[in-house]
Amino acid sequence: MVRVQLSGRTLAESKDTIIIDGNHYFPPASIDKSLLISSDTSSVCPWKGTASYYNAQIDGKTNIKDVAWYYPHTITDKAKPIENYVAFYKVESIFFLYCDGLTNPFPLPE
Repeated sequence: MVRVQLSGRTLAESKDTIIIDGNHYFPPASIDKSLLISSDTSSVCPWKGTASYYNAQIDGKTNIKDVAWYYPHTITDKAKPIENYVAFYKVESIFFLYCDGLTNPFPLPE
C-alpha cells in the first residue's frame, strides 16, 4: 500500500500503483480529486506522450503548484498501462507512506 499525504490529508492511496522511473503511478479511482485542481502546465515525454498537471488545493488555497501529473493519452504500447494514472513529485511537504516493506524517501512526521 502506498499513500500520499499533504497537510494531513490523503491525496492518493493504493496497493495497485505502477512504478516507472522510480515514480508510483496511482490508479484514477485512488485519487482524491477534491484536493487537486487542473493546472495549465504540460510537458512532453518521447515515449509516454503529453503530461497534464494538477495543483494541490487544501482548504481553498493552492498548497503546491504542479504537484502531480498524468498522461491522458499515451502514445506507445509501453506507456498504455499508466494512461490516466497519477504520479506525484517527491517534495518535502508531501509524505509518501509505504507499507509492505517499501522504503520511504522522506522522513515521516513526528
